[in-house]
Amino acid sequence: MAKNDPKRGCEGDPAIGKVARMEGHMRASRYLLSLLLVTVVGTAIGWAQGHPAHVMQSVGEAQWGTAPPMLPPGAQIAVLSGDPGKPAPYTVRLKFPANYSIPAHSHPMDENVAVVSGALIMGMGTKLDKTAGTSLGVGGFALMPAGANHFAYTKQETTILLYGTGPVDFKYVNPSDDPRNKK
Repeated sequence: MAKNDPKRGCEGDPAIGKVARMEGHMRASRYLLSLLLVTVVGTAIGWAQGHPAHVMQSVGEAQWGTAPPMLPPGAQIAVLSGDPGKPAPYTVRLKFPANYSIPAHSHPMDENVAVVSGALIMGMGTKLDKTAGTSLGVGGFALMPAGANHFAYTKQETTILLYGTGPVDFKYVNPSDDPRNKK
């Protein structure tokens, strides 16, 4: 074997090479342990500061209010957890009256929808089409990926759970459909 063969260690002495390799492994192990400790402590601090202990709420306990102006008038909202206006997880209930429509729009983040009562009809595309879409009844679920144009409408009063990571925003395909542009 060659004099500088790494398997043989320094100057051909296998014992010195083994010690050098062990020291390298110990340094790497200490580094990984330190990184793990910082991650665990940081996560625990973040969790303690930014998360409530728990949320348990029946449908009857919902505190309903007028939905934000990014939605057409008539919708109601009840915030269950988080703040949909901030870059963090949120969950809200939205209640839509019968014959309610949300024109084609997209969101900057994924949107998760679960139907609690009634039926929500949702479709993909750049224009509201009441002859198209999929009717999601109680227990139905939809995931609208960030940037995907979609629309929704109801035929009966409908309540959904909407959840994801904020901030929530609507980008209407046709700016004249945006209720914030109507004064």
